[in-house]
Amino acid sequence: MKKLPVFTLGIEEEYQIIDPETRDLRSHLSKIVDGAKILLNEQVKAEMHQSVVEVGTNICKNVKEAECEIKFLRTKIVELADKQGLIVGGAGTHPFSKWQDQPITDDPRYHTIINELQDAARSNLIFGMHCHVGIESREVGLKLINQACYFLPHIFALSTNSPFWEGRQTGYKSFRTKVFDKFPRTGLPEYFDSVASYDNFLDTLVKTNCIDNPKKIWWDLRLHPFYDTIEFRICDMALTVEETMCMVSVIQAVVAKLYRLNTQNLKFNTYRLALIKENKFRAARYGIEGHLIDFGLQKEVETRLLILELLDFIDDVVDELGSREHINYTHEILKNGTGADKQIAVFEETKNLTKVVDFITKEFTKGL
Repeated sequence: MKKLPVFTLGIEEEYQIIDPETRDLRSHLSKIVDGAKILLNEQVKAEMHQSVVEVGTNICKNVKEAECEIKFLRTKIVELADKQGLIVGGAGTHPFSKWQDQPITDDPRYHTIINELQDAARSNLIFGMHCHVGIESREVGLKLINQACYFLPHIFALSTNSPFWEGRQTGYKSFRTKVFDKFPRTGLPEYFDSVASYDNFLDTLVKTNCIDNPKKIWWDLRLHPFYDTIEFRICDMALTVEETMCMVSVIQAVVAKLYRLNTQNLKFNTYRLALIKENKFRAARYGIEGHLIDFGLQKEVETRLLILELLDFIDDVVDELGSREHINYTHEILKNGTGADKQIAVFEETKNLTKVVDFITKEFTKGL
């Protein structure tokens, strides 16, 4: 069997900066970002809200390199936050902070977005994990996106980690996605039959002043406008490094498996966007506890069983990618619950959302 190409990885994580006394989100007044830029160059940047810090790895050849980078970045941000008397956490939403209380970063880019989207942007106090997978061409990338879309709800269900919003238990395992739904050009990616068709779509949006650059396509999975990567954007920010690397490894393996099928003239089925949206809703609502639709069988199947089927589907590329250990962590998530399940368990035991924040910040440094 022909050897797989190197599917390089890049990971972005968005961290919560927290006051250790109140456990509320807290502005770092750019001190963490400014300090990090001295140590880490362009790997750290401010986000729209001043209580958010975004980090990004360098281009990594494999999951082992990516894990080392994420551990390093988490460690450095924790150290810089500590110097400011602050702590750091990882989850898709903060359990009780209110967006109205969070100052906006003074940056022309964010002023432009807020001027256009108003409270939809101001209230977008959410935290995600994005994974870039390197591909050989945009043509290949578009084919892979069309087919990988089916698996987005499966991956998303594993990542769910935002059950609380502004002090309320929302009933969702990922409320982050419901908050982000208020933005235009979000959600599952459209189907395009060619790169020319996709570029025509982008040109139309730019010419008609819908967007000023292609980065304002905020889909759950997108062809990156500037790099030869496809970018998975659907995951909630993870509690631990182990969880992040599990998601990243599954994502990379899905891309590699679909690529291998395509090189063998075998094509994975593509399904209607409306059907995949049903599965995405179920993943957001129930995480791994519910059912997804098996479109081939046209029946509901336990989400856990479909995730196990996904692991079987990608199994023949995992060892070549060197990600067996991280892929196997999926079984731990299926057994012990997602970040959302764990947050809810802490709240049900303590009836105290500050204890949930303590759990989030403790888990953030696990394994560092």
